[in-house]
Amino acid sequence: MYRLTQIIRNFLLRLEGFISVIWKNFANSGRNFFGFFAKLFGLTESGYFLESDEAQTIKRAETKQKIETDRDTAPSTSTTNRRRSNAKMDYYLNMARDIKKN
Repeated sequence: MYRLTQIIRNFLLRLEGFISVIWKNFANSGRNFFGFFAKLFGLTESGYFLESDEAQTIKRAETKQKIETDRDTAPSTSTTNRRRSNAKMDYYLNMARDIKKN
């Protein structure tokens, strides 16, 4: 039985390798096809995209504005989030304390 599973595994691995080689060829042809249209419409020019400095400045401004609005609208509550005590947990904690005392 072990030999049969080994043969099936090897077959599936070889099939996966074959499909990945074929898929890579299809992906390359698709990339070339769509790349042609991207160049044709000028989507590869750097002016189309935000430069990294401009993008960082815009992102910082958005996060700063969000923080300010959150600070203004946030209710003033304590930052600690304590869980509500559970009656069963209290029972077991008290039992543990009693055992520790004895």
